[in-house]
Amino acid sequence: MKSNKSSSDSSKQPNRTAGKVNKSPKQQRKTQDKAHKPKEPSQKVSVPVAKSLSIEAKKAAQLVAAAGERIQKVLARGGVGSRREVERWIDEGRLKLNGELVKLGDRLKQGDYLQLNDRVVHWEKFAIQPTRVLLYHKPTGEVVTRRDPEGRPVVFTQLPTLTTARWISVGRLDINTSGLLLVTNNGELANKLMHPSAEVEREYAVRILGSVSEATLEKLKEGVELEDGKAKFNEIHFFGGEGANKWYNVIVSEGRNRLVRRLWESQEVVVSRLMRVRYGPVVLPERLKTCTYYELTEKELDLLFEFSGMERNEAHLVREKPEVVKPRVNRKRP
Repeated sequence: MKSNKSSSDSSKQPNRTAGKVNKSPKQQRKTQDKAHKPKEPSQKVSVPVAKSLSIEAKKAAQLVAAAGERIQKVLARGGVGSRREVERWIDEGRLKLNGELVKLGDRLKQGDYLQLNDRVVHWEKFAIQPTRVLLYHKPTGEVVTRRDPEGRPVVFTQLPTLTTARWISVGRLDINTSGLLLVTNNGELANKLMHPSAEVEREYAVRILGSVSEATLEKLKEGVELEDGKAKFNEIHFFGGEGANKWYNVIVSEGRNRLVRRLWESQEVVVSRLMRVRYGPVVLPERLKTCTYYELTEKELDLLFEFSGMERNEAHLVREKPEVVKPRVNRKRP
């Protein structure tokens, strides 16, 4: 895990046109002296990352605009909403394209004017947004929401600011649960990873108070009836513990609200600590401290796309290097 470096580092690379190998040492020194003289502003070779992104993004936008893309796909990629949500908005007549109500199957092309609830949507920038995925180590006490009326710390204030989209959490963790939280700017990818049909495994480390019988563990694996339907643990593994506290690792394949806690509580077992350690193929790094995040690399993104069954066709876009960020100092604690 490496931290971001300024894009100006590229200007420190050696000049490829410097002296030939068969020159004398004196001639080589003269050539090197010339090579290290400051250049005029018009001769600068290095290009900032933001400018590179702009050039590549414009090319990508031109290609997309020529063929056109389905509205729900563009808005999902920009994090405005999932494809299913956008389709519902279309059915409800909340989207307009060039002044006309949008119909399923309509495509966005260059110059199109899109409105959501009569407000302009600058959709062009969504066609050029490279996917980013962060692994955030959520502490207890933070809530997974954008605004909290009670003034409690929120997860999204700890993440980097996006200029052309918004962060979407892949599932949620309640205020008393810590551990791995995936966030992305790609609404389509988030929807794929959260959709119940995908049955993506979530693994939790659970500390409980007291001992649990083998009969209770078997019952939890077979399934118990909750207020919102039957549920179960796919796997339960004992991880030791001394005294009254015992640690277990459990795996579930759905994301119902407080499911892990409710399953244990249905058997009158008290959960004293709950931490998510894995979501699908993504594991919480051991060295990632609370309130910090790690950004997936290009190769890791490719694997995540493959896992979700999606094609990644944005490899030509330039994005900032993955980073690990230290926790902010001036954070408010509840």
